[in-house]
Amino acid sequence: MREAFVRTLTSLAEEDARVVLVTGDVGFGVLADYARRFPRQFLNAGISEQNMTGVATGLALTGRVVYTYSIGNFPTLRCLEQIRNDACYHRANVKVVAVGGGFSYGALGISHHATEDLAIMRSLPDITVVAPGDCWEAEHATRAIHAHSGACYLRLDRASIYDAQPDDGEFRIGRARIVREGRDITLICAGGILDEARIAADALAVEGIQCRVVSMHTLKPLDSAAIFAACAETGGIVTVEEHTVVGGLGSAVAEVCLESGLLPRCFKRVGLRAGFSSIVGDQSYLRHCYGMDADAIATTVRALIYGAADGALGVAAAVREPQAQRTR
Repeated sequence: MREAFVRTLTSLAEEDARVVLVTGDVGFGVLADYARRFPRQFLNAGISEQNMTGVATGLALTGRVVYTYSIGNFPTLRCLEQIRNDACYHRANVKVVAVGGGFSYGALGISHHATEDLAIMRSLPDITVVAPGDCWEAEHATRAIHAHSGACYLRLDRASIYDAQPDDGEFRIGRARIVREGRDITLICAGGILDEARIAADALAVEGIQCRVVSMHTLKPLDSAAIFAACAETGGIVTVEEHTVVGGLGSAVAEVCLESGLLPRCFKRVGLRAGFSSIVGDQSYLRHCYGMDADAIATTVRALIYGAADGALGVAAAVREPQAQRTR
C-alpha cells in the first residue's frame, strides 16, 4: 500500500503544483524519487511530528494541499493536539498519512502498534477518516482525499496480498465497497485486515456458508446504507478491524444500527480486546495471537451461524430459508 500511495502522490505532484509532502524523517527509500523530482514540494521536518503538522497547516492555509507522512502512531497520536487545533479547527487541507496501521510494525512493539488511531481520529470534528483495504483502494483513496476539501486521515497497511479492482472501478469517500456477495452473514472490514476476511470467506464458502465481504474503507463519513443492507439482507454482521474494539469500526457500525433502530440478527466485533498489544512478533503472528486472523474470523462466523458459543441454534441460522439450514 505504501508504494501505491507514493506512486499516486508522485503523479498528483506532477499534475498539481499545490501538492506538498512533509515527512517526519522517515521513508527515504520510497520517497527518494519524489524528493528528487519535486524538491520545492517536499520537506523533511525531522523527528518532530508536532512541528510537522503545524508547518503543514501553515502551508495548507496558503493554498497548498499538504500530506504529512510517518509510521505507526507518530503522525497521529504524537501530534494529536496539532491535528485537532491547527488542521481540523481551521479546516485546512492537511492530509495525515500513517503507514503501518495495526500490527504492521509488530516486531517493534507497542509504540509502533497503531491500534487506537481510528477511534481517536474519527472522534475529531471536521476530519475524514479513510483506511483502504488493498492497494487498489490505497491508490484511489490518495486521489480522493486530494480532491476532498479539508483535513483527512489516510491509514495504510504495509502490504496487501489481494489487489483486485472492482468491476465498476469506482472509489468514493463514504461509499463502502462490496468485495464478495453473500447472504448468510456480512463481514464488514476496515484496513488491510480485509485480506484475512477474504481468506475466511473463501474457507467458509467450501462449507456452504456464504459471507458478504464489505470493505468499509471510509470510517468517517460512514456508509450507513451498506450497514442497513447488511441488516436487512443477511443473517448478521461481524466487524473486522486490526484495532481495538473500543471506538473503532465495530463501535461505529453498532452506533449506526442502534440509532437507526434497524438491528442485525446477530452482531460480533473482531478486534483487539486485550488492552495493550504487549506481544512482539510479525503482523501475521500478532493477528493470530489476538484472535483476528482468518481462522479466528471463520470460527466467529461458525459460532454465530450454528450457535456454537452457547450450544443453541445460532440466531442467523434460525432465520435462514429452510433449504439453507444445516445440522450441527
